[in-house]
Amino acid sequence: MAKLWQKGDLKNSDLTKRVEKFTVGNDRNLDLLLAKQDILGTMAHIKMLNKVNLLTTKELQTVIPALRTILKDVEAGKFSLAKDSEDIHSEIEFRLVKSLGEVGKKIHTGRSRNDQVLLDIKLFTREKMEQIVIETQKVFDQLISLSNKHQNKLLPGYTHLQLAMPSSFGLWFGAYAESLADDMEVLYAAFKLANKNPLGSGAGYGSSFQLDRNITTTLLGFEDMNYNVVYAQMNRGKMERVVTQALAGIAATLSKFAMDATLYLNQNFGFISFPETLTTGSSIMPHKKNPDVLELIRAKCNKLQNLPLQIQTITNNLPSGYHRDTQIIKEDYLLSFDTLLDCLGMTTLMLQHIKIKDNILNGEQYKYLFTVDSINDLIHHQNMSFRDAYVTIGKEVESGNYKRPAALTHTLQGSMGNLCNDKIAENMKNAIAQFPFKKIHTSLQKLIK
Repeated sequence: MAKLWQKGDLKNSDLTKRVEKFTVGNDRNLDLLLAKQDILGTMAHIKMLNKVNLLTTKELQTVIPALRTILKDVEAGKFSLAKDSEDIHSEIEFRLVKSLGEVGKKIHTGRSRNDQVLLDIKLFTREKMEQIVIETQKVFDQLISLSNKHQNKLLPGYTHLQLAMPSSFGLWFGAYAESLADDMEVLYAAFKLANKNPLGSGAGYGSSFQLDRNITTTLLGFEDMNYNVVYAQMNRGKMERVVTQALAGIAATLSKFAMDATLYLNQNFGFISFPETLTTGSSIMPHKKNPDVLELIRAKCNKLQNLPLQIQTITNNLPSGYHRDTQIIKEDYLLSFDTLLDCLGMTTLMLQHIKIKDNILNGEQYKYLFTVDSINDLIHHQNMSFRDAYVTIGKEVESGNYKRPAALTHTLQGSMGNLCNDKIAENMKNAIAQFPFKKIHTSLQKLIK
C-alpha cells in the first residue's frame, strides 16, 4: 500500500526498509493510543470543511457515520493498524476510502499530519489529565480521612533525621493531602496550556484555504486556540514538558510519602504496618515483610520526575518549525500518564489498609522530643525569656533530670490540635472545580452524535 505522502513508486529495497524501521520506531503501536482522538479530530475538521464549503453536506453525511463505526471498533478494542498503514492517520483515511471511495480522500483537505498529531496529543492529554484528577482525589480523600481519624495519635517529628519535636499521624497524613491540593493547582495551569486548539496550523504555516478555526475549537471543547500557526508547532515539546512537570509534582508527593512509609514500616521505627497481602517475603528469610509496593511507587515516581528534563534536553536547541526529534518524546510522554495512574491507585490501596501503632511516644527514647514544649511552659507560666528557659531545660537534659510535660497543647493553625483539614479540603475542591471537564464532555458528545 502506498504511503499518503508518496508521489510515485518507491523501490522496496533493504535500504528503504532499514530507514523506515529506524524512523518509524514504535510509532505504530503508540498511534493506537491516539485512535479515538484522531477520529474525533477528523469529525470536527470535516464538519468545519462543510461549513466553509470545502465538503458538501451529502459528503459529510456519508463520512460521519463511517467514522462513528470506526470509533465503535476502537472503543470495543477491535481496531488495529493494517500492516501497510504508516500511522493512525493513514489507517483511518484508507478505511474511509475503501468503504466510501473518493470522498474518503477529502478528509485531509486543509490539514497536515503535523497539526493532526498536535491535536491528537492534546486531546489525549486532556482525557488522561481528567483521570489523573480523579485518582488524585481518591488519594487525597483517603489521606484526609486518615488524618482526621488519627489526629490524636502522636508520632516523632524529625529534622536531619534526628528526633526533633512531637508530631502526629494527623499532621503526617494531612501534610501529604495539602501537598496534593497544591499539585492540583499546578496541574490546572498545565491543563490550560493543553486546552488550546492547534488544528488549522497545518505544517506550521497555516493554509490558503479559508478555514474557520473557531468552529473546530468549539466542536472539540477547547477553551481557546493556539493562534499563531508557527507557535502551534513550537508548542509541541513545550506542552509536554509543562504537563510532565505537573505530573512530576504529584509524583514527588507520592514518592516522598512512599519513602516515609518505608521508613516507618522498618522494625527500628515500627510506627505502621500493612497486611501480608500487601507486602512480599524473602526467599531465605521467613520473617521478612518487604515494602515492594512502596519501593516501586518511589522508583516509578522518581523516574517520572526526570521526564521534564528529558523533554527539555531534546527540544531546547531546536529552531522554529517541525522537527522529527519530537517523535522521541512521544513514547515516554504518552505512557507517563498510566505510570502515574498506577502509582496513584496503589497508593490509595496501601492507605486503605495501613495500620497505625498506638502510644508510640511512651517509649523512654522519645522523652527529649518534648523539650521545646517544656521551654514554652517556662516562658508561659514563669515569665522567663526564651534564652533563659532554653538554658534551664538544657541543663536538665545534661544532668539527666529532665521530665517531659504531662500534657501537650498545640492549637496553632495547622498544628496537631488544629489541623485545618476543612480548609485543606476546600482548597482541593476549589482547585478541581477549575477543570472544565463537564464542558468538554458535552462538546464531544454533541460532536459524535
